[in-house]
Amino acid sequence: MRRLRICSLGIAGLLVTGDLAHSYAKQRNTAAKPVVGSAPITKLRAARQSPSDLEVGGELAGLPLGVTRYITREDLLALPQVSYTVADDSNFTSPTKITGVSLEELTRSLGAAPQSDMVVAICDDKYHANYPRDYAAAHHPLLVLTVDGKPPSGWPKSSDGQSYDMGPYMISHPKFTPSFKTLSHSDEPQIPWGVVRIELRDENAVFGAIAPREPRAATPVVKAGFRIAQQNCFRCHNMGREGGQKSGTPWLVLSAWARASPEYFAAYVRNPQTKNPHAQMPGTPGYDDATIAALTAYFRTFVSPGAGSTWSPPRKGKP
Repeated sequence: MRRLRICSLGIAGLLVTGDLAHSYAKQRNTAAKPVVGSAPITKLRAARQSPSDLEVGGELAGLPLGVTRYITREDLLALPQVSYTVADDSNFTSPTKITGVSLEELTRSLGAAPQSDMVVAICDDKYHANYPRDYAAAHHPLLVLTVDGKPPSGWPKSSDGQSYDMGPYMISHPKFTPSFKTLSHSDEPQIPWGVVRIELRDENAVFGAIAPREPRAATPVVKAGFRIAQQNCFRCHNMGREGGQKSGTPWLVLSAWARASPEYFAAYVRNPQTKNPHAQMPGTPGYDDATIAALTAYFRTFVSPGAGSTWSPPRKGKP
């Protein structure tokens, strides 16, 4: 599913607290990773040289955590380039030739720290697209530098009816074939535009922020909901510093909805506009009852029984 420029508007909800340090290691295979950290191959600059520079952050070899560096468009163009004609990217209305740097090559060139096994692309509206190692290996995402041979100034406008510029960077694929299906949720292409920052991150740390809480974390239905939420909800909704902040509705508010009013939560996931006409989040009407039940069970692990019992759904027509 392509990225829309606008997700749901922030809605007041019940804020609850949680332990954000829950270990994600219990939720996945934590076999030792090969040491891949090395000095960057390409030059990373301490200061921005141009508005077209790409921000780089996260866990970089030899640099303190959280430091931001910059790579110029010219230096990106000097890296090994690949070209594809894509016909299944919904950001384009017809087969389109794209050229750029694969995220796998970019990770090597930037000098990822040994623990870094995921790329996070951050857009100018705080949307996040996550590319774990398994996703990159299956789909070979590409940081797009030219579209039909043109720089960002010549790129087509976004096709979501808002006519936004899609630069300075976007991400696409040579061809996307879903690599997994969980209930009625299929693996979705992560194809953001308006990308301004790339972070090299540890998947355990990023997804650990939204790992389900005990004691229900190990149940199959909660695991299924977790897998879906990682790819879908985490793009626009945040848990503390992790995840997208585009929607303005954080993770623990979604959790409060799921516990206090599962019917409201389900309706909002499937078609947000039925509950809030101002919402511009794309709905998921294809999610069947089992999929909605899995998401509900997952989000309910973040609040204790009784939490949110005084919450009531926002009045229709209010943001």
